[in-house]
Amino acid sequence: MIIALVEDEKDILNLVSYHLKKSNFNVKEFQKGEDFLNYLKNEKPDLILLDLMLPDIDGFEICKLLKRDDNFSNIPIIILTAKGDEVDKILGLEIGADDYITKPFSIKELIARVKTVLRRYENKTSYINIGGIVKVDLNKYEVYVKEEKINLTTTEFKILQILLSKKGWVFSREKILEELWHGEKAVIDRTIDVHIKSLRGKLKEGGKFIVNVRGVGYKIQE
Repeated sequence: MIIALVEDEKDILNLVSYHLKKSNFNVKEFQKGEDFLNYLKNEKPDLILLDLMLPDIDGFEICKLLKRDDNFSNIPIIILTAKGDEVDKILGLEIGADDYITKPFSIKELIARVKTVLRRYENKTSYINIGGIVKVDLNKYEVYVKEEKINLTTTEFKILQILLSKKGWVFSREKILEELWHGEKAVIDRTIDVHIKSLRGKLKEGGKFIVNVRGVGYKIQE
């Protein structure tokens, strides 16, 4: 999971980033709103932690901008700010923020609320994000690499779906074969390698997330 942390105070940026990484999140750090918006031109995080009082762009404006854009409206946003007035909280939630955390805050509570918001989104969306580059829509059987739709064969999509069922887990070739055909087809292990090679190629730079564990099988690693 990739979390974009937009915070201009270096000490808070380092503290929050450190603990998010300890919780196995991939963190992208930004101290300016403009740098963060430029990042979004090429990648999409799974969640945004957004400070309101940035040196260049108001955090409220960034939140409104993203929630109005169909490409980013489904990314959860947690506002992280020193503005603790009730009016600011209400405004933040009304423009689309999913949660509002005021400074000073408990790191443990922040991590817990990040996980809660992510679970909430996972339960209501049908797609899985891989490394901020690949998006897989499990309901529509569609795959996108940086918003470009990629055409996969049925077998390629099923292999990707199997690997995504447990991110980080290693699936042996035998296990993938069993999941695909349940013993109905007389195929050899090398068949999986051929499909994986084709799948990686079609995913372009996203293909790097399909990792070969030598002598064992394959896994998704972000």
